Amino acid sequence: MSRYWSRIVHSLTPYVPGEQPKISKLIKLNTNENPYGPSPKVLEAIRAEVTDSLRLYPDPNSDQLRQAIADNFEIEREQVFVGNGSDEVLAHIFQALFKHDQPLLFPDITYSFYPVYCGLYEIAYREIALRDDFSIHIDDYFQSNGGIIFPNPNAPTGRLLVLSEIERLLQKNTDSVVVVDEAYVDFGGDSAVGLINHYPNLLVTQTVSKSRSLAGLRVGYAMGQSELIEALVRVKDSFNSYPLDRLAIAGASAAFADVDYFKQTCHRVISSREALITDLEGLGFNIIPSAANFIFAAPSNISAQQLADALREHGIIIRYFNKPRIDNFLRITIGTDDENRSLVQALKSIL
Repeated sequence: MSRYWSRIVHSLTPYVPGEQPKISKLIKLNTNENPYGPSPKVLEAIRAEVTDSLRLYPDPNSDQLRQAIADNFEIEREQVFVGNGSDEVLAHIFQALFKHDQPLLFPDITYSFYPVYCGLYEIAYREIALRDDFSIHIDDYFQSNGGIIFPNPNAPTGRLLVLSEIERLLQKNTDSVVVVDEAYVDFGGDSAVGLINHYPNLLVTQTVSKSRSLAGLRVGYAMGQSELIEALVRVKDSFNSYPLDRLAIAGASAAFADVDYFKQTCHRVISSREALITDLEGLGFNIIPSAANFIFAAPSNISAQQLADALREHGIIIRYFNKPRIDNFLRITIGTDDENRSLVQALKSIL
């Protein structure tokens, strides 16, 4: 610690991202990246943008991308906000919409960046315990709050909350913002975007990092009614008016244009997930139902941490969370079929 730091820096507990190892020939199943590359149309669009025009600033409003997203979801461009990854979009949401007298509500087992944002922006929060089966109980959120946020499917559990429950929450919570973080929704869920025109306090966030294979571009977005979008724009333009570069705008726009590739890739991941679940259950794992591109699984007869360490010795890395209630679970990203087979063979050898 340094005497030169601002006061708040001393109290921050930063988010710890998944490991990005430099080791070659490693099967990397720890950060929920898509095992398949982006659409060829994305690469073509990025290459076309690599010209002398890079000397110019990008469009501060990213209108091309916002229109592509709006067209995809059949909403208006003014209902779309984009940012440098969904993490930046979420950061703006916390600052713009969650700083109130009442606490922000989110699950006790969820995306671990949420409490980090609360610390950074000095937002009071209350964690709502998941049920024993790791499902969200909507009735627990029927209390005074300064906002509500949760991933759907939840992370790291992968459990899905049905839209009827989200709508019930919105109907009971009209005085604060409800944010549904849909980073993984394309792998088995129905998006809540169709509800935004009916509920002015609903904001839906998504990313191109997972289902559109573009984690390296850093593009996230939020969708909601114009009043909420305006709040995010005001924060963005007080922080960084050019969050997306020209390559990111071109590449992400092309990803939304190639609907067939997107659907095929999602189908392959879902099919591989179901096959891997069958294999892991055959090895005695307790599997939480997943609608994401990962599996949350508890091994039997060995601790989760021991198994994660043993898999590393086999050149396979997965995610272990040393946290209450989930310290005997492992989060395993769905890889290619070959990678999944290697995982299963390694597990058989270890177990």
